[in-house]
Amino acid sequence: MIEKLEQSSGNTIGYKISGTVSKDDYTVMVPEVEALVDQVGDINMLLDLSEFHWEKISAWGADMKFGSTYRKKIDKMAIIGDKKWQKWLTAVVDPFFAREAEFFHTEDSEAAWAWLEEA
Repeated sequence: MIEKLEQSSGNTIGYKISGTVSKDDYTVMVPEVEALVDQVGDINMLLDLSEFHWEKISAWGADMKFGSTYRKKIDKMAIIGDKKWQKWLTAVVDPFFAREAEFFHTEDSEAAWAWLEEA
């Protein structure tokens, strides 16, 4: 499941990704990101993966399409989690999904939002 976070504002948008993500879950996020990009241009994005389990194989295409469509429009991406593989994922995100990506531990979510809002 992908849910937009209430802290989203201005050119910064955040999502809580939980459980196992399906292709249909992208129908929630993609239109919101597209609308924000159309409205403000380049954006910053936060993905809270603290309750994320995995992504169905059928969703991989939607995931890669999202990256190829928006990677030049996402200045910064903060990934929040508490697992080593989530930190590793941040290294993969950097060149394919955003200009710059940083990993933050779950307890550092406020620092993640602050990093995104830095000029």
